[in-house]
Amino acid sequence: MNVSLAGNNIEAMEKRIVSIVNRFPWVQMIVFSELATFGPSPEHAQPMPGPAEAHFCEIASRYGLWLLPGSMFESYGELLYNTASVINPYGHVVGRYRKMFPFRPYELGVESGTEFLVFDVPEVGRFGVSICYDMWFPETTRTLVSMGAEVILHPTMTDTIDRDVELPIARAMAAINQCYFFDINGTGECGNGHSIVVGPSGYVIHQAGSGEEVIPVEINLSRVRRDREVGIRSLGQPLKSFRDNPVDFSVYRKNEFDHSYLNSLGPLSKLQRPQVVALATPADAAELPAIMPIKH
Repeated sequence: MNVSLAGNNIEAMEKRIVSIVNRFPWVQMIVFSELATFGPSPEHAQPMPGPAEAHFCEIASRYGLWLLPGSMFESYGELLYNTASVINPYGHVVGRYRKMFPFRPYELGVESGTEFLVFDVPEVGRFGVSICYDMWFPETTRTLVSMGAEVILHPTMTDTIDRDVELPIARAMAAINQCYFFDINGTGECGNGHSIVVGPSGYVIHQAGSGEEVIPVEINLSRVRRDREVGIRSLGQPLKSFRDNPVDFSVYRKNEFDHSYLNSLGPLSKLQRPQVVALATPADAAELPAIMPIKH
């Protein structure tokens, strides 16, 4: 969806839901992009439960849908989180996921969540939730899958030139973990689109363009279970290999592993514009070294 920076996008989201229900009445779950509700401005943060989440609960109940309305900034006392709510067809919140890896140093002031979220859709299967930059840390998807997730719902708000990098990451996460991966990006002011849906064998089911698009996809979780049993395309069985491998990854034990190299990389901070020397007089210019021409 085209997500506006101006503020409240709830009315636009509701219109999309009504349109989907009318056009694709078989759809049982709808997923929006990251920060779709109010855009990326923390000034619209709300507590959870709160009025925006309650409105989405009413919509889910009215149409009998599972609904993941992207995410929104959650105010929790003095803290700020980027939080996604999962709402069932009865209008009940079955879980909230706080983004574990805010896009630092750009997403300053947003706290990191610490708890993973998986939830069960009765008689269907188990779903996991992650948000945008979380995908760049494969441990997040691996953990959700180790908790039994067969589908990863992944709202994203990427409006930068690295979207082309995220697309193969999504495909890799699906293949490595033998799961469906729904990476849903916003468009317009809050995203450059190119959402992608990948199946458990690593095949791209659909990749959207840069404009608004509804992606009605039917999933088959027996395909996930079969691939996990016999291997991706009847070949590699990475989940079983991960389970059975004796390697102990000591890098994750912060108090035991030598992190001196990582610590040498410097602070997590924004790149700054280089300092520019202002020339006040011809005399100042004469003191500067000559600029050598670059040969092409």
